Amino acid sequence: MSEPTPRTTYNRVMLKISGEALMGDQGFGLHPPTVARVAREVKSVHDMGVEICMVIGGGNIFRGLQGSAQGMERTQADYMGMLATVMNALAMQTALEEQGVYTRVISAIPMDTVCEPYIRRRAVRHLEKKRVCIFAAGTGNPYFTTDTAAALRASEMACEAIFMGKQVDGIYDSDPKTNPNARRFETISYDEALRANLKVMDASAIALCRDNKMPLIVFSLDEPGGFSGILRGEGTYTRVHA
Repeated sequence: MSEPTPRTTYNRVMLKISGEALMGDQGFGLHPPTVARVAREVKSVHDMGVEICMVIGGGNIFRGLQGSAQGMERTQADYMGMLATVMNALAMQTALEEQGVYTRVISAIPMDTVCEPYIRRRAVRHLEKKRVCIFAAGTGNPYFTTDTAAALRASEMACEAIFMGKQVDGIYDSDPKTNPNARRFETISYDEALRANLKVMDASAIALCRDNKMPLIVFSLDEPGGFSGILRGEGTYTRVHA
């Protein structure tokens, strides 16, 4: 007799991870075993019947802001960063489909040969068919981060929460890697996070979440089973609320 599917209070969620989360111990690029591990975490939640959107940063390949700081024209550098997110999305799509999870990469910059263009109603239909939707190329506009893209797409897709996969298990009042006495917040409001400059997301992304009353859950992506555990009401995390 098969085991019953674990129950969760969420039906549709956004998972936002950084590009650096996919490079493992390397200093650059993609680490296939790490990509496969993250894909297994996503699959474990997908198996619970949850509809999943994803946004992946591109900092493991190219970060537009750093390119701009080194003398590149900012708009051009940001477009290069958007293309890096498409590469990461395609890698994650491959890893998910190797585990039997149907996936669509949807780009804000049209590139029909490799992925679909962003059409909101089509993306919603993919979710209803239990396909994981990976939104790539940010918002399609320079000067906006993938954090803002995650907040925007989560709102458009009527997600019930944004899950931010980090290297630490929540939001702290200082860096827990350098301060052993750093205090973790169980809950915090968006306004408090902005006032304290806690750098959970960039300010425009936080403001978008606040205005749309979108809960934000910050957790450790390095904790095996952490993503699915939170959906079952377990684990350690920080909830940012309106």
